[in-house]
Amino acid sequence: MNIDTFNKLQYEDLKELVKQYCVSGLGKDLIDKLNPSSDINVVNKRLMETTEGRNILDAYSHVPLEGVFNLNPIIEKLKKDIILNPSDLETLSNFLRGCRTIKRFMKDKESYAPNLSSYSNSITELLFIEDEINRCIRGNRVDSQATKALQKIRRNIDIVEGKIKDKLNKFLNSSENKKYIQEFFISKRNDRYVIPVKSSYKHQVDGVVIEASSKGSSVFIEPQGVAVLNVELATLKAEEKEEEYQILCHLTSIAYDNLKVISINVETVAQYDMVFAKAKYSKAIDGICPKINCNGYINIIKGRHPLLKGEVVPLDFKIGEDYRTLVITGPNAGGKTVVLKTLGLLTLAAQSGFHVNAVSGTELSVFKKVFVDIGDNQSIENSLSTFSSHVKNIGDIMKASNNSTLLLFDEIGSGTEPNEGAALAIAILEEFYHMGCITIASTHYGEIKEFAESHEEFINASMTFNKDTLEPLYKLVIGEAGESNALFISRKMGIRERVILKAKNYLETKDYNTELVKRSKININKDESTTLKEEEKYYSYKVGDKVKVLDHNDYGIVYEEIDSLNNLKIFFRGTVITVNYKRLKLEIKGEDLYPEGYDITTMFTSYKERKLERDLERGSKKALKKIRKEIKNKN
Repeated sequence: MNIDTFNKLQYEDLKELVKQYCVSGLGKDLIDKLNPSSDINVVNKRLMETTEGRNILDAYSHVPLEGVFNLNPIIEKLKKDIILNPSDLETLSNFLRGCRTIKRFMKDKESYAPNLSSYSNSITELLFIEDEINRCIRGNRVDSQATKALQKIRRNIDIVEGKIKDKLNKFLNSSENKKYIQEFFISKRNDRYVIPVKSSYKHQVDGVVIEASSKGSSVFIEPQGVAVLNVELATLKAEEKEEEYQILCHLTSIAYDNLKVISINVETVAQYDMVFAKAKYSKAIDGICPKINCNGYINIIKGRHPLLKGEVVPLDFKIGEDYRTLVITGPNAGGKTVVLKTLGLLTLAAQSGFHVNAVSGTELSVFKKVFVDIGDNQSIENSLSTFSSHVKNIGDIMKASNNSTLLLFDEIGSGTEPNEGAALAIAILEEFYHMGCITIASTHYGEIKEFAESHEEFINASMTFNKDTLEPLYKLVIGEAGESNALFISRKMGIRERVILKAKNYLETKDYNTELVKRSKININKDESTTLKEEEKYYSYKVGDKVKVLDHNDYGIVYEEIDSLNNLKIFFRGTVITVNYKRLKLEIKGEDLYPEGYDITTMFTSYKERKLERDLERGSKKALKKIRKEIKNKN
């Protein structure tokens, strides 16, 4: 397996979906590290675990994994001789309680899950550690009842703090001190009890300035009578921290002494979390455990892509028994790529121990390698075109493949001259066949379909298409070669019928008309019963015809007929423009627009030009003089 295969088949997206069912980071970490196995024994063991987990969920609907946390950061601290803090110890206690709960839950589940039940034997109950932590730690701090010494120290702290507050309250309530006091409350600065005093009176109060306010309007003074008690309180606080440290060391030491057992508990619970996440996912998709083989045989019954939402057309697919190479054809957007991705992702899912969304009887093969060539890998940086990138990828795949390889090729041989592309694709498919690979390829090339028809271990398949509604049915039919339906789709999308018929003629006869057509009718070699409607016949525009200039959505008159470049001159909005015949649409023929014998050229000359012409014909000297003057000015 390689990263490109995982990315193209969205394997990591599938793992993210399963991870949502984990209750802790332990299971998520295992799924992050999970890769498809190529060992059929490992695959069967993984699927068995998921099946047993599903059996328990179906029977009990709930597994008590509460209190299971990712304990690895705490284990790392223990390994580095770092003293655990109260929060760490409470987490450890909750984890050990969760281990006890899951162990007792799994003990009597042999009938539902004999193997999963046996895993609980690896969990060791460490109730004495739980009890010791719960006795010493409470509310995320060391409890006063942890030791008699700590209890005595904290009692003395309470007494001293009471004395300090009494003295400070007397200071605040004294009428003599009211004018000095900024605010009437007891504050604490640098772990010392103080009174906020106005800055202007700081020298009038007997005491030590501990801190000043940010604006300097007040200072925090420790009155003289309180100083001794604050020193005593600081001493008691230091003794308290020392005693708490000794208690934390004691609890950390107990945990460290049982580090190996705790680590095994973590591994076992992590495995449970991952297995039950797979089982929850199976239940959510109504998945089944597929049969597994290692001989390349695949039989998917009503399979669905794990990541597709909404109404998904189920896939029936078979390969590896009578044929080892399958060529899928059919219209664009008909579902060929989805078939390839569904097959690939279901294979990776099963080899990872995931149940698949299919019907009972589905069988999948374990492959040592799965390679895909799907999508456009062109690279500007590496000067790779679409075709070059596909060929390079297939070349790398060919070097790494063996007789236990699943190959998925989308639009094989595309991106280059069709004849060469088809020939190369056939040679590639034949080479992979001789290497013993299981190969599924999609294509539009008729030559590949013909080759598959004649090869005994190749077979065609097609994606069905509703010609009435112009919609793909996303259903794979094995044994039939499909059509791309390009002409049919083009007709439905509004391409003119004469273009469709001409394309069909070229497709059937390979007789391409390269000469300019200048006649009103064209005969297309086809069934005699097929005729062209009058509006779909070729028309040779004549001078005077009224036409619609499509680019401007306005009308003009043909001024000059078509030239060798298929362009016409159109009298348009008072001037003459050049327009390609494809950008014109006949509105009214000239013969239907003007009376018989009408001089069309008069339409293109102004009144002044026509008057000047008449004056010259009758010999007007004024007109002749005017002409000579214009010639002179021009010269």
